[in-house]
Amino acid sequence: MSGPGAVEARATTTLGGLVTGQLLRLCQVAGIDEADAETYARVLTDALAGVAERSLDLPPPAWTFLSDDSTPVEFSLSFLPDGPPALRVLLEPGSGAGSLRDNGRAGLAVVRSMADRWGFDTGQLDLLEDLFLPDDPEGPLALWIALELRPGGVPKVKVYLNPAARGADRAAGTVREALDRLGHRETYDTLPPGDGHPFLALDLGDWQAPRVKVYVTHRDLRVSDAGGLSRMGNGPDAELLEGFLRQTGGYDDGTPGPEARFDRRPVLTCHSFTRTTGGPTGFTLHVPIRGYVPHDGVALDRTAAVLARHGVDPAVLERALAAVTPRAPRDGRGLLAYVALAHEQGRPPRVTTYISSEAYEVLPPVSPPPLQRAASGTAREPVPGTSAIS
Repeated sequence: MSGPGAVEARATTTLGGLVTGQLLRLCQVAGIDEADAETYARVLTDALAGVAERSLDLPPPAWTFLSDDSTPVEFSLSFLPDGPPALRVLLEPGSGAGSLRDNGRAGLAVVRSMADRWGFDTGQLDLLEDLFLPDDPEGPLALWIALELRPGGVPKVKVYLNPAARGADRAAGTVREALDRLGHRETYDTLPPGDGHPFLALDLGDWQAPRVKVYVTHRDLRVSDAGGLSRMGNGPDAELLEGFLRQTGGYDDGTPGPEARFDRRPVLTCHSFTRTTGGPTGFTLHVPIRGYVPHDGVALDRTAAVLARHGVDPAVLERALAAVTPRAPRDGRGLLAYVALAHEQGRPPRVTTYISSEAYEVLPPVSPPPLQRAASGTAREPVPGTSAIS
C-alpha cells in the first residue's frame, strides 16, 4: 500500500513537507503555540538537510531501522493524567549518507550544531565517540536524535547510539565500557537478563536529572515474567506490568499464563540511570503493539483502554492519529508502532504512544490476526523497524 503522500493526493510532494505538516498538526494536539511549532518545523527540516527536499515519488533515501517503511522520522506522545501530552520527534539526521560511517558523522555534526545553538554540553557524548562511531561501524544504525518539544522553541535533546557498532558480539562489552566511562561503574550488573542491547541513550542539555538509558531486548517474553524486569527501587509491581502486557498484547481475555507471550516482535525494556551509584531510577516497558494486532483499529482500542486505566482521555490520541494521516485505523497496521509504560522515581507513571509517519508505505491489515499464530502457523515478523526509544 502507498503512504500518506498518496493518501493526501500528493498535496505534499516532499518528505520535509509531509513530516513538518504532521509535526505542525501534532503541536496543536500537544498545546504548542504556532510560533514555537514553526520553529520546530524548521529544526526538523534543517536536521534532515537535503533529504527533506526529496520527492515522495522517489523511494526512501536509504533503509533505516527507525521505521518499518524507512521513513527517517517518528513521532511520540507521552501522556500523564493532567495536562496536554509531551510531543517528541525522533529522527535520523544522517539518513541520506552513503555509508553507516558517514551517517554517524552527519548525525554527530547535527548534534554539535544544536549544542552551539542552544548552549548545551556534549561532553558525555564526546567520551563515547570512539565506542559508538568507529571508522568501520556495524549494526542497524549509527546515531539518532530525539527532540522533546516544549513551549519556548527550545527542545530537550536526546541521542541514541548503537551498542553493536564494533560488532554484535561486543555489544554488551561496549555498553559496560560506556557506563564505566560515564562514572556508572557498577550499574551494568543491575540490568535484567535479556537478548541484547539495541540502544544506549543520553540526555543532553536542559534536563532536571539527565539520564543514561540502556535498552534490553526480551524475545519470547511471557506475561508472567514481567515482574522481574524492573530493577528500580520502589518501581512498578508485577501486577501492574502484567496487566499492561495483557492489555496491549490482547491477552486480557483469560489466556493462561504460559500461552500469554510475545513471540513475534520482541518487547523492550529501558533502564534509566540518573546517579552513578545504586540501581536504575527509571524503568520503561515497550510493547511493539503493531506485531500483535490485525490492524490499527484494534491497536487504538487497546491503547485507549490503557490510557483510560491511567486516567488519560483517549480522545487526545485519536486526534493525534488524525493529525498524522486521514486514513482509517482499520485500513492499515503500524501507525501505532509501540505503546510504553514508563516509571521514574517520584513521578506518576506515564503512557507513551509511538506514531509512524508512513511517508512511503502503509502496512496492510493481516488476517488471521497475529494472536491466532499458534493455530495458523503464522511466521514471526522481522525485528527491524523498531525504535520505541523516546
